[in-house]
Amino acid sequence: MSISPARIAAFEILLRVEQQDSYASELLHSARYAKLSAPDHGLATELVMGVLRWQSVLDAQIADRSSQKLSRLDPEVLTALRLAAYQLLFLDRVPQHAAVHEGVELVKRARKRSAVSFANAVLRKLGGSGKPDPRSAIAQARRPAELSEAAAHPLWLVQRWVGQFGFDVARQICSYDQQIPETTIRLSNTSLEKQLKDQKIQLAPGRLLNSVRRVLAGDVTHTHLFRDGQITVQDEASQLVALLVGEGTSILDCCAAPGGKTSVIAERNPNAIVVAAELHPHRARLLQKRITTKNVRIIAADACRLPLTVTFDCVLADVPCSGTGTLARNPEIKSRLQPQDLIDLQARQVAILQSATQQVASGGRLVYFTCSLEPEENVRVVEQVLSPDDSFRVLDCRLELERLRSQGELVWQDIGSLTSGPYLRTIPGVHPCDGFFGAILEKR
Repeated sequence: MSISPARIAAFEILLRVEQQDSYASELLHSARYAKLSAPDHGLATELVMGVLRWQSVLDAQIADRSSQKLSRLDPEVLTALRLAAYQLLFLDRVPQHAAVHEGVELVKRARKRSAVSFANAVLRKLGGSGKPDPRSAIAQARRPAELSEAAAHPLWLVQRWVGQFGFDVARQICSYDQQIPETTIRLSNTSLEKQLKDQKIQLAPGRLLNSVRRVLAGDVTHTHLFRDGQITVQDEASQLVALLVGEGTSILDCCAAPGGKTSVIAERNPNAIVVAAELHPHRARLLQKRITTKNVRIIAADACRLPLTVTFDCVLADVPCSGTGTLARNPEIKSRLQPQDLIDLQARQVAILQSATQQVASGGRLVYFTCSLEPEENVRVVEQVLSPDDSFRVLDCRLELERLRSQGELVWQDIGSLTSGPYLRTIPGVHPCDGFFGAILEKR
């Protein structure tokens, strides 16, 4: 029995995530795997994301049946074991013998033949055990340590969220992170909806925004509309932040890649000049290919030291962050992020926001934004930048949200739940989207 293309792809991607700190979602949509059939690509995606979401649970199960410490295993062997263990413990439709056989074959394919009998023994023990019920375990958890173990989240993160939001909300966050999030898309033209339906893509209205469409069935990434850039996969809260930037004749996006918010801003401000800055030249070139809107100017520049002598009506500072609000989509962050990283990120975020304040025209608007749940990256950054600078004031996001609802853009009814003080805050599990923080600053 040969190894299926989906499992080979999943193995390669998981190994690169483990060894090179790559991001699974980027690899899954890279050119290398574009030729996979739709079913194979779907299975590869489920395997990769499933392993990453439940990695600590899988490791505990493997360790219980292993004669060796996991830290002593070659990465290739451990990756093959995790991949097979996920199928054995979490997937009902994969025959047990197939999961065991292909797991062993992956070890052989990686030229780790000395570990073949070991891998076979571990996987056969796993196959003979019952399947865990993580959903029930999450629901029954009563202490942070229990929730951390059941939901495959680092204890330090769970403890932070319990302290910040309370135990019940922390449970909702963890539960949301362990599920496949809905795919939401933005259409450059409403007429495209019929074309997608003709291609058997089943859509439903957005939960937050009127302009968003949720994908209920089908794979939009395999359509020519996606390849041509006419539709974009983008979280609802991410699209909401772009709407908060507002309108103007000159707009700056300080950290533009991958370009989703830049596109929203440009489409809503067709007569404006939109400057999109990106630190890395190769990502700036990708933006140039991806964003075809004529009013966008893309530059390769460090947001901490923007080479611009003009000011703008609107500025968006969508800063690099920990991404703790996006763990459902980027589960590999859970095994990488350390508490000290938040302090290191904060320093760069403060530098970017301070730089962005220099680009705002009098009476102009600056939107600071992260996809993090952590106060070090959110409120504390805003406070640190504004405390010595009284030329800016914080606007109440609730007023902007009410404006969007009056215009028919926002369909979410409980506006109060979307705010924390004057700031925008979405929470995974509480809201049907990733976790975001937004602050709107106005130059006096």
